Amino acid sequence: MKLNDHFKTLLTDTVNLNQDRLDQLDERVTSIYDELADDDVLGPYVQDKIPQGSWAQRTIIKPVGTLEFDADFLLLLAENPEWSEHPKTYIEQVNAALARSSVYKDMPRKRKCRCVRVTYANSCHIDIVPFLHLADGRKVIVNHDEDDWEPTNPEGFTSWMRDKDEIADNNLRKVIRLLKYLRDHKGTFTGTRSVILTTLTGDRVDSFNTILDSGYYGSVPTALLHIVQDLDEWLQANPARPPVMDPSGSGASFDHRWDDDTYQIFRDQIQGYAADIAAAYHEPDKDASVELWQAIFGDGFRAPAPKQSSGRFGPVAPVPARPGRAG
Repeated sequence: MKLNDHFKTLLTDTVNLNQDRLDQLDERVTSIYDELADDDVLGPYVQDKIPQGSWAQRTIIKPVGTLEFDADFLLLLAENPEWSEHPKTYIEQVNAALARSSVYKDMPRKRKCRCVRVTYANSCHIDIVPFLHLADGRKVIVNHDEDDWEPTNPEGFTSWMRDKDEIADNNLRKVIRLLKYLRDHKGTFTGTRSVILTTLTGDRVDSFNTILDSGYYGSVPTALLHIVQDLDEWLQANPARPPVMDPSGSGASFDHRWDDDTYQIFRDQIQGYAADIAAAYHEPDKDASVELWQAIFGDGFRAPAPKQSSGRFGPVAPVPARPGRAG
């Protein structure tokens, strides 16, 4: 059975990142950006901040237990010809600016290949990714390890995601969050990075399916059923790891973000989930269907809490059962 109300409860109470955390994330990114913009050395080149990844695509989910959640933002910088002789200098300059900051100098931070990471205790980490529009028209981020540019097109990726989500009746993002929940909270296909999962899942959404069946993506469980089935069919047709290209058309490849072993685990797990989801979806008995869905998603898959009726003086409390009788 579809059990749309159960899926709404699962997403709202278990999967989606709380709005207060999203608001806090926005405040922290703004604070970092303002501090970098005020830096004497880096500040003159700081032009804008652009959300990236799961945060930008609205597919971010709650972290597991006390683990951190993460968010990326692109730091748009004007080009400095001297720094551009060695592109890794941009990442080093961001790190140096944070080291000069009275606010961030003592916070844990780490220079990584494509970003500088700032970590907040028991909360989240934020990756600051230098992003430039070069004089020759290229849009690039920096690969520090190779001291070189990498092509990117964040606006194109966001547009691609928006178009795919519209085709899927605005259910693609929800399906991606559910799959990320299975990956993170159930420990399956953990090596598959979010950008890979998002790209492969979004690529399976096709407007032709809605011509054949107008309700193909018509609800969260129906979209989940069909997208995972289509993903499984594509994966089974590719026994060896296929290339995964940036759908924005930047020309960048995401192939470096996983390996052959990770691909095979993902391929096998999606095949299993496709069968389990089909069984739960097509089960006609409600109680049996709930059990099958819970075997996939856990106890967070449940009916909405019943609304308490309100009397003249407020909510009516339930009457306790008498001793010795069933409640």
